[in-house]
Amino acid sequence: MLWQEWWIWMIAGAVLGILEVVVPGFILLGFAMGAGLTGLLLWAGILGTSLSALVLVFAVASLVAWLVLRKVVGVRHGQVKVWNHDINDN
Repeated sequence: MLWQEWWIWMIAGAVLGILEVVVPGFILLGFAMGAGLTGLLLWAGILGTSLSALVLVFAVASLVAWLVLRKVVGVRHGQVKVWNHDINDN
């Protein structure tokens, strides 16, 4: 099946990474990193081709990547964004 191919996971990761540029917020970047890791594990032969195993690895890797991204580049504790003006103000 198609989900058993490593290059499909790598392409999905690249597409999600590109979409992150359009929809910022580190949401899709976590999924991109999860798909990339899943593809690398398939390519290396470490991961089996069971759909349930692939989805589990993808989900866990995406969650861990998202948490790390939030910790590294997210809003710091006590940091608050303050907007002094609206983009529509003249």
